[in-house]
Amino acid sequence: MMITITMTDGNKREYAAGTTGMQVAESISQGLARNAIGIFVNNTPYDLARPITENATIRLVTFDDDDGRQIFWHSTAHVMAEALEVLYPGVKFGIGPAIEAGFYYDIDLPGDKKLSLEDLPAIEAKMAELVKRDVPFERVDVSWDDAVKFFQEKGDEYKLELLEGFKGQGITLYKQGAFTDLCRGTHVPSTGALKYPKLLSVAGAYWRGDEKRKMLTRIYGIAFPKKQMLEEFITQREEAERRDHRKIGRELELFMISQKIGGGLPVWLPNGTIMRRLLENFLRQELIKRGYQEVITPHIGSLQLYITSGHHPYYSESNFAPVQVDEEQYLLKPMNCPHHHQIYSSKPRSYRDLPVRLAEFGTVYRYEQSGELSGLSRVRGFTQDDAHIYCTQDQLKDELVNAIELTQLVFKTFGMSVKTRLSFRDPNNKEKYAGTDEMWNQAEREIKEVADMMELDYFVAEGEAAFYGPKFDFIVRDAIGRKWQLGTVQVDYVMPERFELEYTGNDNAKHRPVIIHRAPFGSMERFMSILIEHYAGNFPFWLAPVQVSILPITDDQVTYAQELTARLEKLGYRVKLDDRPEKVNRKIAESEQKKVPFALVIGKREAEAGQVAVREHGVGDKGAMGVEAVLEMFSLLRQV
Repeated sequence: MMITITMTDGNKREYAAGTTGMQVAESISQGLARNAIGIFVNNTPYDLARPITENATIRLVTFDDDDGRQIFWHSTAHVMAEALEVLYPGVKFGIGPAIEAGFYYDIDLPGDKKLSLEDLPAIEAKMAELVKRDVPFERVDVSWDDAVKFFQEKGDEYKLELLEGFKGQGITLYKQGAFTDLCRGTHVPSTGALKYPKLLSVAGAYWRGDEKRKMLTRIYGIAFPKKQMLEEFITQREEAERRDHRKIGRELELFMISQKIGGGLPVWLPNGTIMRRLLENFLRQELIKRGYQEVITPHIGSLQLYITSGHHPYYSESNFAPVQVDEEQYLLKPMNCPHHHQIYSSKPRSYRDLPVRLAEFGTVYRYEQSGELSGLSRVRGFTQDDAHIYCTQDQLKDELVNAIELTQLVFKTFGMSVKTRLSFRDPNNKEKYAGTDEMWNQAEREIKEVADMMELDYFVAEGEAAFYGPKFDFIVRDAIGRKWQLGTVQVDYVMPERFELEYTGNDNAKHRPVIIHRAPFGSMERFMSILIEHYAGNFPFWLAPVQVSILPITDDQVTYAQELTARLEKLGYRVKLDDRPEKVNRKIAESEQKKVPFALVIGKREAEAGQVAVREHGVGDKGAMGVEAVLEMFSLLRQV
């Protein structure tokens, strides 16, 4: 029996039923066969050794593909688990998924054994030894009862608990060498592909994220098919550590986190507040140009409001517990959307009023586990540059284009290249999402049409949509090549139904508006964390909290320095006068350490000539300049 295989480019080929993904790859080219990691058959991941038995559309993936890297890293997690089982007999395993950059595995070590960074090289060495054996990953289909029996014999209560969630279903195990794990797959053909692993860190993690459960040991790692890739990763990681926003944030006095205030609740210090307000004002000016109206909403709301929206039932685990006030329950605001919907519905709307564009720098609160908190990038209280656009169906595409152009302007301003992800619903798990198939199909079609019309560099990711609608997510690269998901534009047909939002059309009938959710920065805290690392604290002149240091060499120049400081401050520049009786070289060094863009040094000669000696941060001495020339230079640099 022959089957028809459709390639990603639309070409069709005939193969015998039972042909494997590897055989398909070999029929295309030996190079593809060498580099192939897995295959997607009708959007379902398959091992390359698994037979294809019916007509199908396929996609072969390599390490260059996001899906290929996920398979590669998931496979490496299994090899690490095998090494741990050899080194620590009796170890038990929780979950070991691939993540955005690498993998982790949660483990329960026997006895009172603890792991530290010093233990990782020995585990890596055992992994390298196992990889050299180059054994295949074997998929084993078993009954639920047989899987339970297997893990009972191993005494692994964590796998047994996971199996409870699959009761009555067919179960797959994966085996490589002497190690067998509960796993859906998919995996690389054999362990020999996983040549260059690197274990990165050790942390604690509660089993299933529940602080009432046992604390397990979580080991993070990554792996590459080529040594050069690993070396480049290590170099990038070292640079990332140098740019760590937590370290730079302390040095530049941008923010602080005090356990007396509470974990995950950042406090903006004066320098950080300046930067945050500058970012807000930059965006606010664009919002005014584009017809947005700014609003302010409370930090809490009635629990029923979020039950209606779905934010509580869908995200209850990430919300703080409700607070009882008199006869009503309140919730720390997890999202701004429901509040804006109330503003929209506060008075009758006509088609002539639309689009209505409501914007807010609104603070929201999410419960994050203590072990997941990290500087500004993972917090419990954060501010979103949120906006909701209520428009007619005919206005939708123009409003999407406008929102996307605004988001692109933000990334262009900060020199970040961007790729767009169209985040769609998982068609095989529709119960995760609100709304009808008709709503979703229409919204996804419109998003793709806009992406094509704007010639965006995009890819589609199923399962990444919000529960109420598909979205544009923007993936940016920072100065050292790391990828971050920043900014989003979402289409929503669900909330207008849930909140019974209406407008009167030109036919005098009631209609539902379409909602666009839009946040170019996303979270101000997370954006700041990325911005600090992107610039390594060397911010552009317009954004720097202190733009100019004025450094008199002796007391004789202090009066001239004070006059210059006053003049610059009157013009709106952020100036620091350092008139301490310190040597000028020390003042210069401290200005450099604080990453102030310019230092103006004033000695006897400069004061007499009405000049300053200009030093640019990271560049050095630029020579003496007249004050007017300096002001002209600053005027150009202060523009965004």
